[in-house]
Amino acid sequence: MKAIVVDDHPLIQEAVSNMLRRLEPKADIALAAECERGFAIAGIGAEPDLVLLDLNLPGLSGIPALKRWRARFPDVPVIVLSATADQQTVLAAIGAGAAGFIPKSSSNEVMESAVRLVLAGGKYLPSEALVRPKEVEGATVRSRHAATLSIDSLGLTLRQTDVLRLIAQGASNKLICRELGLAERTVKAHVTAIFRALKVSSRTQAAIEASKLGIGGFLPPAERRREN
Repeated sequence: MKAIVVDDHPLIQEAVSNMLRRLEPKADIALAAECERGFAIAGIGAEPDLVLLDLNLPGLSGIPALKRWRARFPDVPVIVLSATADQQTVLAAIGAGAAGFIPKSSSNEVMESAVRLVLAGGKYLPSEALVRPKEVEGATVRSRHAATLSIDSLGLTLRQTDVLRLIAQGASNKLICRELGLAERTVKAHVTAIFRALKVSSRTQAAIEASKLGIGGFLPPAERRREN
């Protein structure tokens, strides 16, 4: 595995490098304190398998930096590392193409799980992105009808609930196929039904709605059930 850690704090560079080497002892890890140096490293030899990007950097930084990485290396997954992990920041990063968002306050175990998920083709959103906004001046920010949603009222089947749980964990359709032993066309049909039931149009929105139903994080899938 070739990885680039773009962060200007030596302690963060060291901590992230150690975490990556626990996952892959022979990992080729390069360090960069700013984006331009990271771009130069990424352009040498084979493209990296992973980039871990701080949003607060000297020079090019924030969402513009993330967009530049995605434009220059569209096939390389980028995980954002940030000390700021409010819902707006997380969703902005995911919307700009980040494959994951890891708050710097996360434990080693959470970081390792997030990196594994991204390397396997999934997306990782922290719990900060999945909590329901609090009421502001007596009015809820999000639609009140969402608070009354339940699995039963949505009419989801048990298998669709399994699929929703994996979507909330950031799993891709291929990962869901592998985890649940389903054909890809079946998973796509379940995802379409879930989006329709939740009245959403993206996996990120589905993950947020799933959290309101108590489905999310790194919970194990529900007990396997066969459906005809």
